[in-house]
Order: sequence, then C-alpha cells, then structure tokens
Amino acid sequence: MPTALDHVRLAVPAGFEEALRAYHGGALGMTETTKPPPLAVRGGCWFRSGDVRPHLGVDPGFRPARKAHPGPRVTGVETPAERLLAHGAQVARDEDLPGYRRSFPKDLVGNRLEFPEPVR
Repeated sequence: MPTALDHVRLAVPAGFEEALRAYHGGALGMTETTKPPPLAVRGGCWFRSGDVRPHLGVDPGFRPARKAHPGPRVTGVETPAERLLAHGAQVARDEDLPGYRRSFPKDLVGNRLEFPEPVR
C-alpha cells in the first residue's frame, strides 16, 4: 500500500539539462541532487526542495505534458510565479478551486506545472 509520494518524473527532450537547471535551480530555487551513476548516463537531472522531488528524465519521443502535471503546494504563490515570469516562463493564474490560489507555469520545454496555495 502506498504511504507517500517519493518523486514525480517529468519527461524532457535531450540537450535541455542546462536550461532546466537554470529554471528549477535558479528560478525556483531548488537544489539539484546527484543521480546514481547507472541512471546519470541516461541524461536528465533531479531536484529537491523539502519533500518535493522532481526527476527530469530524457525521453527521445518527448511531447510536453499539457494537462497532466505535478502540483507541489507552495506558500506565497506569487513568489514562484514572479520569479518564473522574470525568467521568461509563461504563467497563468486562477482561483477556480475553492480554498486555493493557483499558478500554472510552463517549464522551458512546455510541461505544465501547478503551484497551489491554500487560502486561510
């Protein structure tokens, strides 16, 4: 029986690792973690911020996820949105989910993300 979510894997095209490091590490302030050597040869990169652990894996048949998305909860939804806008990302916002403010940025390769913040 599952007890927790260990990580979320997002597909990325080959050759975008450095740009994605700037996006996830720079714009979002996440820490890159070392991939085990047998997995590192496949490309991609892994990050962590608290319990949020996105794994960006190279997919030769890459197509961006336009609806499917991870939704790491944030505090201060405007902070990551503004940082991403400053790095040239597209960010949509809504308050359609009762009790939450949300932003929906696209990463540099077009994957959809969601950052929900509970409204108190």
